Amino acid sequence: MTCPPLDPDAAARVAALGEMIPMRVRGLQAVRAGLESAPLPDMPAMADISELTAPGPAGPIPLRLYRPSTDSGLPVLVYLHGGGLVMGSNHSFEPTARELARASGAAVVAVEYRLAPESPPPAQFDDAYVATEWVAGHADELGVDGSRLAVVGDSAGGSLAAAVALAARDHGGPRICVQVLLYPGLDRDMGTASITSMPDAPMLSHADIVYMHELVDRSGGSPRGPYHVPAYASDLSGLPAAIVVTGECDPIRDWGERYARRLRDAGVQTTLTRYPGMYHGFLMRSDATARGRLAMAEVGALLRAKFTHPIGSNESPSQRTAAHTLG
Repeated sequence: MTCPPLDPDAAARVAALGEMIPMRVRGLQAVRAGLESAPLPDMPAMADISELTAPGPAGPIPLRLYRPSTDSGLPVLVYLHGGGLVMGSNHSFEPTARELARASGAAVVAVEYRLAPESPPPAQFDDAYVATEWVAGHADELGVDGSRLAVVGDSAGGSLAAAVALAARDHGGPRICVQVLLYPGLDRDMGTASITSMPDAPMLSHADIVYMHELVDRSGGSPRGPYHVPAYASDLSGLPAAIVVTGECDPIRDWGERYARRLRDAGVQTTLTRYPGMYHGFLMRSDATARGRLAMAEVGALLRAKFTHPIGSNESPSQRTAAHTLG
């Protein structure tokens, strides 16, 4: 089995980027520089963009707040960018943050968490969780509705979003109403069918996955717990409702889809959508493909529905037990 065919516009996007030289050959600094220097597309206008900081475990955490409108009390998305935990920034992922704000009608707080290998894990999770706590605790002064807070992440950021949802449930943290996991890097199982069948997948090859894992593990050691690898969590019950997006031509597709099935089986309301003909990272420039535009619109519509018609979110295991005993 080989990589399924890309949609024509997706194939054109991949071709326009030229030869994909393995990350290991290019080196991390060159890969980072290329990502940060890439020209940004036309992006949705925002009513306001503010640079903020939250106090973090190793110093201030840079945040960028996008407001799609001047309305007060907007729902809020805490957005965690992709990049394998080793690259990416609020600058390079600004198109995704703005598109999420426009599609959902929510304010978006983008988190510039520390990167490996310079900052070993769990630095990335620590920053993501602390930033989410800070947004929830400062909702009034930010002019957002802390009762309608979602965590959103793409790729490695999707793993962070899932981990934040797990930790908030486990430790009585911020009340999260929905987790949005966009082609998330939730697992370390390199034997899944999607990975073994697409070693040379566009935008994310087997060699690149291995290289990024090595960079993360070199600084932090082998991953152990669910806040590093959410798939290691034994219990997914009591988590916030989930929106999970995967791409047919993404080698880590099975990670997201397997986690979505586990969420569903644990009683978590879960929406899973696989987009045919799409490569890993297709929402980083969602404007470039028809299915990218559709996916962003569908994620936004689901978020609007969940914000308009909220249901119960995360509870601790003890709370669930009490509820079941009393009910």
